Amino acid sequence: MGVAIPHLVDDLDITISAAQWLTTAFMLTMAVVIPITGFLLQRFATRPIFIAAMSLFSAGTLIAALAPGFEVLLLARVVQASGTAIMMPLLMTTLMTLVAPSDRGRLMGRVSIVISVAPAIGPTISGLILNYLSWRFMFWLVLPIAVVMLVIGIRRVENVSEPRVIPIDVFSVVLSAFGFGGLIYGLSLVGGEVSGTSAGSAPMWVALAVGVGGIAAFILRQRALQRSDRALLDLRTFRSTNFAVSVALMVVMMAALFGTIILLPIYLQNVLHLEPIVTGLMLLPGGLTMGLLGPVVGRLFDRFGPTPLIVPGSIAVSAVLWSLTMVTEQTSPWMLLMGHVVLSAGLAFMFTPLFTSALGSVEPRLYSHGSAIVGTVQQVAGAAGTALFITVLAAVTATVAATGVSSEMAEVAGIRAAFLVGAIISITAVVGAFFVRKPADMMEGAPAAH
Repeated sequence: MGVAIPHLVDDLDITISAAQWLTTAFMLTMAVVIPITGFLLQRFATRPIFIAAMSLFSAGTLIAALAPGFEVLLLARVVQASGTAIMMPLLMTTLMTLVAPSDRGRLMGRVSIVISVAPAIGPTISGLILNYLSWRFMFWLVLPIAVVMLVIGIRRVENVSEPRVIPIDVFSVVLSAFGFGGLIYGLSLVGGEVSGTSAGSAPMWVALAVGVGGIAAFILRQRALQRSDRALLDLRTFRSTNFAVSVALMVVMMAALFGTIILLPIYLQNVLHLEPIVTGLMLLPGGLTMGLLGPVVGRLFDRFGPTPLIVPGSIAVSAVLWSLTMVTEQTSPWMLLMGHVVLSAGLAFMFTPLFTSALGSVEPRLYSHGSAIVGTVQQVAGAAGTALFITVLAAVTATVAATGVSSEMAEVAGIRAAFLVGAIISITAVVGAFFVRKPADMMEGAPAAH
């Protein structure tokens, strides 16, 4: 949707600030709904949850394609996000329930294609569609795929979990909405503050304060409720050191992924003056690399465990981020293309082992809560990474521009500084990579060499 904003501004006669709400509302809905999925996946059977999720996504996609104006399109994005938020935790929970420990890496490798490649190739696909067709075709082309999967799901999906009749804690839902919603909204306003499209710094700080306070209260509430197995999001998953370390590394890697995705197009277009369509195509090889490596990394995980994959993966990501701190106005686009491919490969070697190690380290009865936590962390980390990189970029660019240098040189300085912050943070991932272990229940299927 970010790529489509200029088209929507012209076609719907709205401001850039309003158009950005089509992305912000989607993220907010995801942030509010995902923490609740831990409860939903325990309360309801697999099949009705799948049907509900795909129905919501399909309905939202249809409404968006037909939307006569901005208000209806905004509603459609909220409906879409409601279905999306349920689907990912459902997918991971079902996989952990059905797949034998010795095969989880291979299957999780396919899941990682969805989780990590979509953000990487989304802008490229959007750019190609918008270069030839109306923005409505971003939804019309997705709709038949969604409907077909809904029909197949209605006929083929079976119930693999045993629902438990547990009451929902309404207060936890409210705290979750204010906590995670406030934090994501506050982080999204950082980008608006940079581009001049937000209402000012006061709403940003208020949203961040509400978010942090809400999350703190939410954690305290869950700790109290989990004593009687009534938590909306059971935090006992963090009793597993392996789960906690894996989730922490996911935060760093997701922040690096989303931060890089937002910075590279800015650099390629504003400094190197490449066309948007060329920029999108330059990011495509990296996304495809991540997708192709997913299943391969999954099989390697089943055989060798996480350490031989995560350690070199984290080093590759860190090395690329450090190299990007040296870009100039004359840096070759081909060097950036190669760097993005190496970065994507490094992330591919990390995501699948981290997802599998994290969820494989919690008790089976907590799979749904672990999946919901992983999904929530992805949303928060992505928003935080974008906000961090953009904030550093804007601050340094403004400071350097005040010295009288050209706008291009000032922006290059800002981009280098943003990547420097990312590179420094990436060192924590390199260190943490040595502490991720293969889950105990997966050791039985490991070969003797391991």
